[in-house]
Formats: sequence, structure tokens, C-alpha cells
Amino acid sequence: MAKKATKKRVKRREWTAADIKELKAHSKARTPVAKISKLTKRTVGALRQKALNLGIGLGHQR
Repeated sequence: MAKKATKKRVKRREWTAADIKELKAHSKARTPVAKISKLTKRTVGALRQKALNLGIGLGHQR
């Protein structure tokens, strides 16, 4: 019999003032979203949503 895969529980983390400051700095520097994701240990979707809520652009290379 195959074992049933258990789904990993998602632990949400609050955005601190320092996190927001870092995100704004990366936005200004035009850092790619994938790179920010690895540095902050947050998903690309989470970063994009927070940037949208803050009204800042994120990682577009156009």
C-alpha cells in the first residue's frame, strides 16, 4: 500500500517594518522577484501581493 503524503502546514509570517523597508529598497533597485524571494524566504506571490498593496512596482524588466 502506498503511504498518503501529508501536506506541509503553511506558517504565515507578519510583515515587519524592516521587511517592508527591504522590499521597497529591492523595488527601487529593480531586483528580480525570484532573487528577492530567496533572500526574504517568502513566495513570489506573497511579495507581489505586498508590493501591490503598498503601491510599488516589483521586478519588471521592461
